[in-house]
This record gives sequence, structure tokens and C-alpha cells, in this order.
Amino acid sequence: MRKLVLFMHTSLDGYVARPMGEMDWIHVNDEMFDFADRQTQDADLAIYGRRTFNMMESYWPTAAENPRATKHDIVHSAWYRSVGKIVFSTTLEHSNSPLTQIRSEFNPQEIQDLKTQNGKNILMFGSPSIAHLLMQHHLIDDYWLFVNPILLGKGLPLFTTTKQITRLRLEECTTFSSGVIGMHYVKR
Repeated sequence: MRKLVLFMHTSLDGYVARPMGEMDWIHVNDEMFDFADRQTQDADLAIYGRRTFNMMESYWPTAAENPRATKHDIVHSAWYRSVGKIVFSTTLEHSNSPLTQIRSEFNPQEIQDLKTQNGKNILMFGSPSIAHLLMQHHLIDDYWLFVNPILLGKGLPLFTTTKQITRLRLEECTTFSSGVIGMHYVKR
């Protein structure tokens, strides 16, 4: 059975973006990129909201072609071009990629069905509004949270009020040289 794995950067006080969606506070470096590249190799499907998808589409399909492309650019670009993608959007109507499917409505049963199919894991990067829906329906199996050493004070929260308790178990904790802490939690 496939797992749905959430990858999300967060501030120490639990925000994934500043009030206008800015993510300029997120710290990444080669050490973290190498770590993320190892995780993506275990996935063959990605889920995005429209904003995150547009951001990804504006860079990753051609990132490896840049003469100054880094190792991460080359590796992640190849992965991004080869995996299936599901994009939840009420405004995006189509994609030029045959590997991308657009969904105008969120159907929790569809996600559950995808998890029962053969294949590698399903990854979700960013897209907090979709993450909230997945959490609400208890569809996330693994949480990879990258806690940045910053207090934003306000913004878009990672966790919103839920009606049910979700119990997690800490599987792994990695401290990066930048001070970012990567925490891997698994749903119990």
C-alpha cells in the first residue's frame, strides 16, 4: 500500500507562509536538498494545489537545462518530469503535461483509492489548503516537517482546528547545519 507523505516547511510557531503567502524565510541548502532528493526517489506521484503547482511548473521542467544547474536542480527536475501529478484547482482548466491531472473538487475517496494502488509513495509539497483537507480526512500517513528557526508571529498556519485527534509517532529527527530540524512523524 502506498503512503501519502506530506513535506512542509514551517516556522517554529507553526506557520507555513507569511500573511501574503511569502516563503522567503525558508532556509534550504545542499545538505537539505540531498536529503529531500533521497525522499523523492520513493515517490511516483505528487499532489499540489494550484499556487504550488504553478510555482513548480515555472521552474522544475527546465531547471536541469540551465548551464548553472546544481546537482539538486538536475536530480529534482528529472524526478518532477517523470512523476504523475494531481493538481487541485477551481481555476486551472488544463495542463500541457500528460502526467498532470487537474481536479476541480477534492474527493477524499479518490485519494484513499490512490493509496491502495500499486506504486511508490505519494508526496505532497507545500499546498497548505490541500494539506488541511488531507488532514481533515486523516489521509496523510507520514509528516515530514522542516521546522525553521524563526518566529513569524502571524501568517498561514500549518495546523488548523480539527475535530478529531490524530496520534503520531516520531520516527526520525534530523538537525541540519542551518538549524532547521527535520521531523518525520508517522500516523499511528
